[in-house]
Amino acid sequence: MQLTVLGCSGSAPGPDLPTSGYLVEAGGARILVELGSGVFDPLTRHCDPFDLDAVLLSHLHLDHCADFSSLTVHRREHPEPPYDVTERRLPVFAPAHAPSRLAAAHAADRAELATTDLTDTYDFVPLAPGRYAVGPVEVEVAAMRHICEAYGFRLTHDGVSLVFSGDTVPCPELVRLADGADLLLADAAWREQAGRANYLHMSGREAGEVAASAGVGRLVLTHVLPWSDHDGVLRDATESFSGPVTLAVPGAVYAL
Repeated sequence: MQLTVLGCSGSAPGPDLPTSGYLVEAGGARILVELGSGVFDPLTRHCDPFDLDAVLLSHLHLDHCADFSSLTVHRREHPEPPYDVTERRLPVFAPAHAPSRLAAAHAADRAELATTDLTDTYDFVPLAPGRYAVGPVEVEVAAMRHICEAYGFRLTHDGVSLVFSGDTVPCPELVRLADGADLLLADAAWREQAGRANYLHMSGREAGEVAASAGVGRLVLTHVLPWSDHDGVLRDATESFSGPVTLAVPGAVYAL
């Protein structure tokens, strides 16, 4: 299994820093996890978008799905697609309201929205806690605790597991999902939660505590806000988790 970080900024992009987007490759399957602002460009540098086997969207805030419209344009308007996209629709695992939400983001106005149906090129699969399959990869889904419907993912192939928390505060569901995982890719937006609205994000220290409780092999911190103290977030996580800890950066590759 290989994880490539396409983007990792939290809430808004920064200079040369797209928001959330991760390419997971395992057993010949290519799975795109999140497609936030600025992610489509690095995606095309690492993978032909037509070669994707599935897209996973943990929730539908724009820093996790804004570039879905770019993928739609690519699939619909490319002059030489390698296959008929209406016959080989791309599976999109996302909250149930994704078809209408993503159509609204794609259409220019209400009149266009009335005729925008993305199911011509996508096979939307509504998420719920449970297990799904993308080729040889098992995807376990658990509900997380965010300010909207949101999920975490555990991708497993050939005995190797990668867990992506999505946006969440610490919760038993995440600890269970990450139990014994080889790598936890964890939301760590800032150093301290104090004064923040409930059910937003973890701090670096909290992400480290979740990693320690779950007994993961490695912790990768992501979704750090552009204006947060990145080095401080990393230090806080290393104080609460004794295993390897790194900050996600665009282009980083983790072989598991």
